[in-house]
Amino acid sequence: MITVSNLGMQFGGQWLFQHVDLQFLPGNCYGIIGANGAGKSTFLRILCGDLDSTTGSITVAPNLRMSVLKQNQNAYDDHTVMDTVIMGNRHLYEVMKEKDAIYEKPDFSDEDGLRAADLEAEFAEMGGWEAESDASRMLQELGIPTELHGEMMALVDPRLKVKVLLAQALFGNPDIVMLDEPTNNLDIEAINWLEDFLLDFPNMVIAVSHDRHFLNTVCTHTVDIDYGKIKMYVGNYDFWYESSQLVQAMIRNKNKRNQEKIEELQLFIQRFSANKAKAKQATARRKLLDKLTVEEMPASTRRYPFVGFQPERELGKDILTVKDVSVTVDGVQLLKEVYFSVNRGDKIAFVGENELAQTALFQILMGELEPDAGSIKWGISTSRSYLPKDNSAYFEGNDMELVDWLRQYSAKKDDVYLRSFLGRMLFSGEDVFKPVNVLSGGEKVRCMLSRMMLSGANVVLLDQPTNHLDMESIQAVNKGLEAFPGIVLLASHDHEMLSSVCNRVIAFQSDGTIVDKYGNYDDYLAWMRERNA
Repeated sequence: MITVSNLGMQFGGQWLFQHVDLQFLPGNCYGIIGANGAGKSTFLRILCGDLDSTTGSITVAPNLRMSVLKQNQNAYDDHTVMDTVIMGNRHLYEVMKEKDAIYEKPDFSDEDGLRAADLEAEFAEMGGWEAESDASRMLQELGIPTELHGEMMALVDPRLKVKVLLAQALFGNPDIVMLDEPTNNLDIEAINWLEDFLLDFPNMVIAVSHDRHFLNTVCTHTVDIDYGKIKMYVGNYDFWYESSQLVQAMIRNKNKRNQEKIEELQLFIQRFSANKAKAKQATARRKLLDKLTVEEMPASTRRYPFVGFQPERELGKDILTVKDVSVTVDGVQLLKEVYFSVNRGDKIAFVGENELAQTALFQILMGELEPDAGSIKWGISTSRSYLPKDNSAYFEGNDMELVDWLRQYSAKKDDVYLRSFLGRMLFSGEDVFKPVNVLSGGEKVRCMLSRMMLSGANVVLLDQPTNHLDMESIQAVNKGLEAFPGIVLLASHDHEMLSSVCNRVIAFQSDGTIVDKYGNYDDYLAWMRERNA
């Protein structure tokens, strides 16, 4: 159990949150949500003991082992992959290393023998003899082959390091697991594995995440940071969202009724306060009016941008044909004889572990990369707009003000229109004059989405559009793509977006080939489970 008592955190004279009283109980999975800057990661660090709060206290029940997902990928570069995972249970790892060091001593003494015996007993009691096999199985399930288990972490691909650190956090059945954005930089197969693991995990999990599908799948409770407060609700993200929207609607309706009543009473008082016959009634109504208040809606930290794509022209019959495309980059074949065509109404999800192949295909489709073989043909009625995974070329070394940067891509050049457009994308006031090279990752993605919306394209190509976005912006993109009447080619890790937007899946295989299946992403996963059964 973790007990939070009168917790408060202050930065620069401003309260992130205060007067927080919560209890986290074993057997539950808690999802922490909130807008960017609301204090999600800060709250998690306080719970972990990595950060002191301004007020209040955190009490963790004694003798519980807490495991935390590490964010520094290079922290274990001097250790093997296997040792890094086992270090998730630090005490077990230290016992193992001390025991091994004693046995390696050339002058093994009787005292060493007694110490080794004690360590052996403790090692066995902690399940030490199964540690390597348990760690190996977990690594393999996350897609890390056995030949890498003895490799030094410094030599491991960063995309695999993320999985090793996740395995470390989950290793050895910890009593409490703390996860800060655990699905970031994971491929969809690894995210699915993590969801299945946590569904079967018997102990406490506390996770900060912006992945709606992950939160809906694994969470029993939702911890919402908003209005400078932290509140806990029973249920997953969707239950919280629907409930919060209902509460907001009820408050708005109550305010509307109160305002109408106030106006009615004020009108009566104005008409009859000078009329002796009605003076008594007017006085009674004035007293009633004094009791009526319009409850002010709390100023939420959540802000939703507007994302909407409007094509300027209708699509014809011919959209896109990709014929026998192959490409090799840096000696690795990413695409091998890829063939497919796109039809009207298609919204296609690009999935699979081979994300470099997905990006390479996007670049070929946009004319940024020449294939080694094969061809692509766009229909004459198509117009395309592209959001690349790496958007740095649009911003680095560019000190242009944001409003002027957007002006390049807009048919309407006047400031009033551009500032209004940027306002809908959450750039308001002086924000529109910021140099674009100092924008945050999320702000840059919103700029790129603005550029796409102004293009009037009838085909949109998006390579990992949710990277750097908060949950509110992800929901806005999701709704915008659902409503878009044109063609969507989408690579993403967001399960919810893939399932709700796309009606077709193209999965990129490790050998460069593809699997092309009609149906949404959940249909594709069901087909995969049947195929692998």
